[in-house]
Parts: sequence; C-alpha cells; structure tokens
Amino acid sequence: MKRFDARNAVVEALKEKGLYKGMKDNKMRLGICSRSKDILEPMIKPQWYVNCKDMADNACKAVRDGELKIIPNQHEVTWFRWLEGIKDWCISRQLWWGHRIPAYLVKIKGVAADPYSTSQWVAAENSEAAMLAAMEKFKAPREDIELEHDPDVLDTWFSSGLFPFSTLGWPEKTKDMENHYPTSLLETGLDILFFWVARMVMMGKQLTGQLPFKEIYLHAMVRDSHGRKMSKSLGNVIDPLEVISGITLDQLVENLKKGNLDPVELDRATLGLKQDYPEGITECGTDAMRFALCAYTSQGRDINLDILRVVGYRHFCNKVWNATRFALMKLGDYRPSEFNAQELTKNTNAVNTWILNAATRAFKLCEEGFKSYDFAQATTAIYNFWLHDLCDFYLETTKPIFSEEDGPIKQKTCETLYTCIELGLRMLHPFMPFITEELYQAIPRRPSDSIPTIMLTSYPQDIPEWNNATIEEELKQCQDIIRAIRSLRTKYNVAPNKKVATYIHAKTDELKNLYAAHSALIKVLAYASSVDVALSSEGRQGCVIDTYNENVSLLLDLSDSLDFAAEVQRMEAKKSQLEAAKEALLKKINIPTYDKVPQKIKEDNDAKLKALEEEIKSLCNTIDSFSK
Repeated sequence: MKRFDARNAVVEALKEKGLYKGMKDNKMRLGICSRSKDILEPMIKPQWYVNCKDMADNACKAVRDGELKIIPNQHEVTWFRWLEGIKDWCISRQLWWGHRIPAYLVKIKGVAADPYSTSQWVAAENSEAAMLAAMEKFKAPREDIELEHDPDVLDTWFSSGLFPFSTLGWPEKTKDMENHYPTSLLETGLDILFFWVARMVMMGKQLTGQLPFKEIYLHAMVRDSHGRKMSKSLGNVIDPLEVISGITLDQLVENLKKGNLDPVELDRATLGLKQDYPEGITECGTDAMRFALCAYTSQGRDINLDILRVVGYRHFCNKVWNATRFALMKLGDYRPSEFNAQELTKNTNAVNTWILNAATRAFKLCEEGFKSYDFAQATTAIYNFWLHDLCDFYLETTKPIFSEEDGPIKQKTCETLYTCIELGLRMLHPFMPFITEELYQAIPRRPSDSIPTIMLTSYPQDIPEWNNATIEEELKQCQDIIRAIRSLRTKYNVAPNKKVATYIHAKTDELKNLYAAHSALIKVLAYASSVDVALSSEGRQGCVIDTYNENVSLLLDLSDSLDFAAEVQRMEAKKSQLEAAKEALLKKINIPTYDKVPQKIKEDNDAKLKALEEEIKSLCNTIDSFSK
C-alpha cells in the first residue's frame, strides 16, 4: 500500500478493534522535495557497509611515516581527526545512476528469504557468476534458485575511490597499471580531503598494496572579496568565463533572472551585484585570471577573490607585452649568439650586472616555490622581476645607452636585454601561457634553437655566475636615493618633464664614491639635468635641501621656479615645531631620575634627539641658502 493509504488503513483497523483513542496534531519538521514538493521520509531497507578501521589505520600510518605527504601540512590534523574516529561506511545509494552494487539476494524455493541477513547474499561480477556462487553456497540446483540483484548503486565516493587504478585496467595487470600506477601527485580541493582523497588512499592500499600517490596538494577554496562562500542566493557567484571575457552589470543581473531564485532572494542578489560590480566586470583574459589565482595561494584555506586584483594582473600583462615590444624595437636587427652565462658578465657595466643578478635571484625563488608548492612565492618573484627590476629600472637605464653610437657596452646591453626577455618569458610561461607564447614567437632565436614552442623550452634555473651581492647592494642604495629625489621633486611641485640640477652631499668618502660611480644612472632615473656628488654638509644658494639620512643630504636647484620668501616662511614655522619637539625631549632627558630609565628607552631618545638636531641643521642651511 502507499504510505498515506497504509496509515489510514491502520487507523480504521484500530477503530474496528476498539483500540482507537483519538488523534491530535504533532509539531514536526517535514522534508519536502524542492522539485516535486513530495514529503520526504526515511525508509528502512537493507544497506551495505564497509568496515574501514584497518584501512583507516593504514592511511594514518602512511602520513605519520612520511610515506604520504599532505601539503599544506596543517591539513594533517583534519586527516587524523576523520580517520582516527572513522565509522562503518554506508555505500548503498538509492540513485538512478552509478555502479550497481554487485550483490544478489538468493531466494531458495520453499525457504523464506531474509534480506537483512548477509548469509542470504552472494557477491559476483554478473548474474551467471552469482548463480554459480549461490549453487555452491546453498547446495541447491539452478531451478530452485531465484536471484534478485540489489537495485541500489555504490556511493559516488566508493566509485571515485577506485579511480586511480580502475581507469588503468585493474584488476588485470595491464601495461597502463605497470607504467602509470602509482602516480606522484594529487591536486584537489581541501573540502574533499576525507570524502575522496582518504577513500582513494584506503582503497588503493587495500586493493593494490600501494598508495595511489606520494603527495597531496590541497588548493584553497575561492570565495568572494568579502570572504563569503559563493552562493546563487547571495548573487556573489563569480563565473571564471565572465572574468576572462568581461560582462556588463545588466548582463550579470539578467543571468540571475534566468535562475530559479525566489523574488526575495533575487532582489538581495541583484543588490549584491550592484554593490560589488557597479561597472560590471572588466575583461581580464585567461592569463591574468590564472596568475591571480596562483598569486592568491599564500592566503591559506580560502581565496577572497577581488576582481580588481585580477584587473591589476591584466595591466601586468600589458607591461610584459610593452616591455618585450620595446626591447624588440631597441634590438633592431640584433641576432643573438649562443647562450654563455659567464661571457655575459665580462666587460659590461653596473646595470647589466645588476639585472643578471636580479634574474638569477628570480629563477632561484621560482624554483624553490615550485618545489615547495608555494606558487605565491613564484608569482611574486616573477612580478617583481618584470615590473620593478626590468621595466621600472633596467629598461629606463638602457635608453641613453641605445641612443649612443655602437660600441662594446651597447652590444653587451643588447645581449643582456635579449637574454632577460627570453628567460623572463620562459619563467612566466607556466602562469601566463598565451601571452608568453605569442611574444616568444616574435623574438629572434639563437643559432642552435630549433624549439618550435615555448612550451618545450627548459625552465630557467639559478645561474651562480650571475650572483653579485656587491652590485645588488650598491644599486639598492642608488634606487633608494632616486626615490628620495623624486619625492623631493614632488614635495616642491617640480613638473615631471622638468630637469633640475641635483646635488648629493655625503659625509663619508665611501658614500661619496658610491653615488659618484653611479651618478649617470641616478641622473637618468631622477630626471636631473646634472648630478653633482660632493663631500659636504653645507647648503647651496638657490637650492632646497632635504636630509635623506644622517650621512646624506639632497639638494635641488629651484632658483628659477620657487617663491623663496614663502618657502623661508614655511621652513621657519617647521623649524619652530622641531625646536619645540627638541626642547620637550630634552626636558625628559634632563630629569633627575633619568638614570633609572631603561637603557632601550635612553637609546631611542638619543636617536630621536640626533635626528631632530640633523633636521634642524638642514633647515637652517636651506634657510641660509635661500636668504643669500
């Protein structure tokens, strides 16, 4: 009988027997099917279970013994929590699709069959094998046996757990099994660490005697920029194709309407879209999307995906494209010779040496990042090399060199620039395959290079001959002084295209010699008409002065563009503030009980006092130079 008909029949039977006492409402939770609206209730029926205790113990032992590695290792806690407290696993599912459970209920003529007794079942690959097994087990002839195949299918995770070896021909000893099992690495999401990964490990070890893989890399889960799980009802689901190709706000809203959200959820989702994507989603391309997701992996468990960051990497793609095109323009008819790392370091200049050092540093960081699955380290190294080292610094310093007549330094710069572009594209390729392939096909090839695609080139490795810590430190100091000069120009509203005479006053011969040796480089990047380095601490007439640190002062000649009277007035006011701060600090230092103050605080106060005195002195020098 149907369940509701059966209940009515029970009530009628109770009435007939005089046992019916009445009916009253009982508050309860009802499960209702979202599609058919039927009421869902549990139904007791036979289910198959797997005892996982021994298999789980083996899976735990594999991780503890280092035979199986989980990356990041903080997820080992989840692994042990699930497996050490494992229960019997129900593998029966009442679904239309799946692997049908290979179990057959055996019904013997004249004997009542009990489906809840495992002794009444046989397991076999097909009905004929099941019949033979039943005849053997029950010692009955074929005509007395009726088989009923279990209508349930195996749990999806059971079938998936067989995946690493069932796809290779197991249980037969095939060539594929011999060549491809076990594998080395599984990459998957952390949310199915137990549901799928643990099942593959348990079943692989149980059925083949080997672990299906040696390492498990768990990627982060992608959430929206607010850290919320992506949900249709919230309207915050980000379709990667929409980020790659771009989409307007109207189209995003229209896509929502095509779903099955109720009006309240639709209004809330629409509001969320308008708040997060008021201008829609800009077209970012596949390369930027891939690079962004890899760069985000440093966050740990979750990725809070901000589309603006993906847009930023699209701009980075433009930088790579423009840098390569700039290099091709400057290289002209240049044809590269065979690669020789040692030869590139000979008879060259400081910036060429520096960029080679920067390149090999990036190669090393990428290699370390790949080995440890720290993709954020690799993407950061690549980004810094292309954007900051190559584009912002090196390419700018080469412009004067390429404008000169041909000579050994210009030739060496061509060789260095080509090498950096070629190796830089190869370094970037795994993260941005499309733009790097396009640009790689555009650059000239070395004589022996017949590789048709960047995909087949070797990945750049650390080149020890290019390591140069001395030049790295020297040019780091030059980069810092260049930034300080640019900041001083901004402070006094010097037009970007206006070049002014720049002076660097150093108090030590070491610093004077360092900046003098690289003055041509500083001149180019600081937009200076000239750079004069002197061993001095005095001001200059018509120059503004800024204390870079206790040993270096920077001066700009603004005699033709600055209102000196107003500037003197501003500096006098600042000088008064500094003198007041100095007096307040001296009062603290000169108290009778200052000896009891901790040494660390005394040292900090001394440093503050020295800095204040230096800044006051610098202001006085500037005021004096303006007053002359």
